[in-house]
Amino acid sequence: MGRRKGARALVVGEATYRWTVCHRHHVARADGGTPRCGERLVVRRDAAPGRLEIVFMGGPGRVVPDGLLHSGGVATGDGYLNLHRPGAVRALLDEALARGWRPTDPRHVECDGWNLFDGAVARLRAAESVATTPP
Repeated sequence: MGRRKGARALVVGEATYRWTVCHRHHVARADGGTPRCGERLVVRRDAAPGRLEIVFMGGPGRVVPDGLLHSGGVATGDGYLNLHRPGAVRALLDEALARGWRPTDPRHVECDGWNLFDGAVARLRAAESVATTPP
């Protein structure tokens, strides 16, 4: 199977969002610090000028793909998200919208994904709980 190219679609109500995930390596800082890895989730709504870039940088207690974890995986001791899964993207999108991101705003907004992480994990767990609860 070939590698997917281009943005994936996520339909939320009447709106369609497009999203991509990529991994970035950040070079060592001038102070001699070690290079760090990060995952980036970029979300845009069709026919809207805004762009949201959610950045997860690795660090103490914050795990991103570094050769051991799969692409798109981000985790802390309390939670895990796979940025290649539509449910995780939806949870992060909902959290960003609840915190004030507006896709109609023409600005490029970059935010620290760890600030959205706990809320997104809680949203995802709640949705999974509802889906597995018998009627």
